[in-house]
Amino acid sequence: MSRFLRLLMVPFFALSVSASAFAADDELDELQTKMGNEWILVKNDQRHAIKTYAKQEDGKRFRSFKVEATIDSTMEAGVRVLLDAENYTKWYWEVEESHMLKRASDTEYYIYLKHRAPYGLPDRDVILHAIVEPQTKTKNYITLRVKADPTFIPEKPPLVRMPAEDMVVTYTPLGNNKVRIEGEGYVDPGGKVPTWANNYVQRNAPYSILIGLIRMMGNDTYRRSKVPMPFPISNNPSSDS
Repeated sequence: MSRFLRLLMVPFFALSVSASAFAADDELDELQTKMGNEWILVKNDQRHAIKTYAKQEDGKRFRSFKVEATIDSTMEAGVRVLLDAENYTKWYWEVEESHMLKRASDTEYYIYLKHRAPYGLPDRDVILHAIVEPQTKTKNYITLRVKADPTFIPEKPPLVRMPAEDMVVTYTPLGNNKVRIEGEGYVDPGGKVPTWANNYVQRNAPYSILIGLIRMMGNDTYRRSKVPMPFPISNNPSSDS
């Protein structure tokens, strides 16, 4: 093929790629429009016992998510992973930097995360205000409540501060070293986000986080740690333990 013909084909190739991209965005927009405020199954991974769901709630800019999983591990291991703020880079969705900002008490924490954004978009950061509700004599599960606190520390341009990375997650012991995890949440990355990027993250992030959590909770660093826990934890499935 002559150099002239190759140069002539470039605009046509670019036009076809752009048309395909717009068509894909149109399909995603249509899916977003059709999604209502009832949970829709997004992923059902029977091998890892993971299910993820999404819905579009009234008045919210992006989709909410729900996750369900059964993990072969212990309650202690799960809590140790969550409180190890310095190592979120090893398992949490596209985290490039993480550390503990403040430990307000044994059950209240402020954690900083810096997220890598999809190509062409500025990276994001978020401050997570996490509160743990331990087990009691009448409640055998642990509840983790997380809410973004955008003003806890000054913003760090060019990073975009996320206004929401909120979730409520429960950890329930099932016995035989199994833990049931159920969670619901909502993420707003802030700033301008193309439809394709938003849908990509919304579809993949909850599942990826659970896969990472499974891997970390199976690590002997957390399973066999002898470091004292900040509050009592029971692996007994009965609520009167």
